[in-house]
Amino acid sequence: MEKFRVTEELLASQGQRFLNFILDYIIRLGLLFCLSFIIALIFVFFGFDGILDFFENLDKFEEIILGLISILVYYVIMETFFSRTIAKYITGTIVVMKDGSKPNFEVILKRTLCRIIPFDGLSFFGTPSRGWHDTMSNTYVVRKTDFEAKITLFYEFDEIGKKPEPPID
Repeated sequence: MEKFRVTEELLASQGQRFLNFILDYIIRLGLLFCLSFIIALIFVFFGFDGILDFFENLDKFEEIILGLISILVYYVIMETFFSRTIAKYITGTIVVMKDGSKPNFEVILKRTLCRIIPFDGLSFFGTPSRGWHDTMSNTYVVRKTDFEAKITLFYEFDEIGKKPEPPID
């Protein structure tokens, strides 16, 4: 039996990839702001006013560390459980393996760690439009509706000519 393979015509466009990058960046900043605000409110409510000084006096290194943590948490949670980020929902794209299966936690973690490489966010501007975090983790970002139609057709075509199994009594 032949296995399904993701082909180049299923890949998300460079425009979709760029929009994913920009939207996810904005969403991560928004989530980080909201989470910081909630944490600050909780600490202030319990009388720990020092948290406000901490947030006000973050140095560049601490900001970078906070940004890296936000990348890890956001992408690992979203792509492990949904194979998509919020931006991928908006652009109609999804992360899959070469055979069309859902990536597991280890693959998503590797994919996410590769995002930390400087200029990775611009690496999908080549042809085909796969970023370094895609190639290093052997994942593909595809247009969800086209992918689902092609994989369904592939497996339905494979069923043609097979004898149905008799029901078990």
